[in-house]
Amino acid sequence: MLGSGIIKGFYITAKNFVGSFFTTERLTTIQYPEVRAKLPHASRSFPFLVYDGDSPIDGLRCVACRICEKECPPQCIYIVAERDEKGKIMKKPRIFDIDYSVCMGCQICVEACPFDSIKMDNVYEIAVRDRYEGLLMHRDQLAKPNSYFHHINATDATEVDNRLAEEKRKAEEKARAAAAAKAAAAAKAAADAAVAQAAKPATPPVPETK
Repeated sequence: MLGSGIIKGFYITAKNFVGSFFTTERLTTIQYPEVRAKLPHASRSFPFLVYDGDSPIDGLRCVACRICEKECPPQCIYIVAERDEKGKIMKKPRIFDIDYSVCMGCQICVEACPFDSIKMDNVYEIAVRDRYEGLLMHRDQLAKPNSYFHHINATDATEVDNRLAEEKRKAEEKARAAAAAKAAAAAKAAADAAVAQAAKPATPPVPETK
């Protein structure tokens, strides 16, 4: 029918207009900040670091590989690895800074990280008076427990936990298999040495000289 599209459009407009007064999902205004809208599942703001256990330093998943630093388009990540007393590089960051004033929330650092140590937060209220120093986040400020990751994104956090647990199980099985093979090789070498020693002819006694 000619003009049916226009009629349908008017119907949808009227339905949304009337519904905005009665249905919660159609309300366009909320009493912020007393009332806050629920964020979508895929919402994100800025990166943070995930740690396991109770220690935000020793439990960090980050190994200071600096892949995220190299892949970051605006170059807002700065990492310095920890070193021991002998100067040997340890697998954890001594410095891990992210400049939120430069970060564009692209999530490339999350996708590039092979250890699932950096994830996207959904906190958007980070206004500060000092734009530069106030938005320069350090390691201790970025570190958040895995339980927090589950709180803001339970689906992804559970998937990551399952994958890490499976990788750990495979690594342990591989280590046990390698240890068993090493023990078997050592036992075989010892048995071969014993057989060779038993097959070796006895040395005749040396006659005494007068």
